[in-house]
Amino acid sequence: MKFVVSSTELLSRLQSISRVISSKNTLPILDNFLFDLADNSLTITASDIESTMRTRLTLDNVEGSGKIAIEAKRLTDILKEFPEQPLIFEINQDTLAVDILSDNGKFSVMGQNGEEYPEMQRLNEESLVTVNIPGPALLKGINKTIFATGDDELRPVMNCIYLQFSENGTTFVASDTHKLVRYINNAVMSIGKSSFILPKKPATMLKNILAKEEGEIKLQFDDKNAYFGLSEYEMICRLQEGQYPNYETVIPTNNPNRLTISRQDFATTLKRVSVFASQSSNLIKLELKNNQVVVTAQDIDFSISAYEKISAQYNGEEMVIGFKSSFLIEILNAISSENVVVEMSDPSRPGIVVPLEKESEEEDELMLLMPMMIND
Repeated sequence: MKFVVSSTELLSRLQSISRVISSKNTLPILDNFLFDLADNSLTITASDIESTMRTRLTLDNVEGSGKIAIEAKRLTDILKEFPEQPLIFEINQDTLAVDILSDNGKFSVMGQNGEEYPEMQRLNEESLVTVNIPGPALLKGINKTIFATGDDELRPVMNCIYLQFSENGTTFVASDTHKLVRYINNAVMSIGKSSFILPKKPATMLKNILAKEEGEIKLQFDDKNAYFGLSEYEMICRLQEGQYPNYETVIPTNNPNRLTISRQDFATTLKRVSVFASQSSNLIKLELKNNQVVVTAQDIDFSISAYEKISAQYNGEEMVIGFKSSFLIEILNAISSENVVVEMSDPSRPGIVVPLEKESEEEDELMLLMPMMIND
């Protein structure tokens, strides 16, 4: 079996799918890429059992067909050092020897039997749901929410993105119990209501390959797995089991105190003042009154403190509310509008941050942040 492939094209594809490979694989063969040559098509697969990603290249110069597993790390390390050039792969399927021939040399590695590589999971046709979603819309939904996912081993559903589909639009939700993001795209509709919980790892892998995707993604899922079909890649991943919490109940609806402020000014002030916050709590206080915000922080252990005033439009009762500065900065960085609105009911209830200027009428974005207790 023999084929010729562009060094840079192959490297680009391998780097995209290699992110799925785990550093702690239970099956040694999963440390490899599976190369499957048939006709003029080369399919390359990477997997950690939970998630499987593959890419397909059409080649002009091909002899024979077959499967072989090639060590992933060694192959990508070799390819990184090549300038753009055609590489010839010669594979002896009896001995599993792999020779990679370049313009000036030959690199020999031992492969493994490709038939031992686990097959891609299959979806249950009886419970299958299909949604066609534009690539940019899926990427935006992931980008808007993934930063709010948690790292809680005891509550794995909080480490995921929750996707809901209906006739009215598609909703992406993520929360680590301290902050919550809800992003709705009303332009992406489906027939009937359905939902699934997407783990963080496959969401991150999708984020990395969706940037160049302009067309529609074929999204299919059953009660255990989800399949994403892109133009050059496809991925199937195991979904997180369990029930996602009823996030709507934690979003307060009556928030009479309303702060309108420049997002950039607010974020840069928080970054400066938070340098003086206690390292253990990261607490900053917002004192809201007379169309201004006073941002303060102090670390009693080191006898340091800071405050800074920002002009803003504030309608509501005077109040002092505390937040974890790193979370609030993350939320402001995730919003793209020039100004934001912070809505609050009282210092013990969550604050809601929304963009003042919507990117489009089809989109709705809401960020929620739990307050911190202030010890006067």
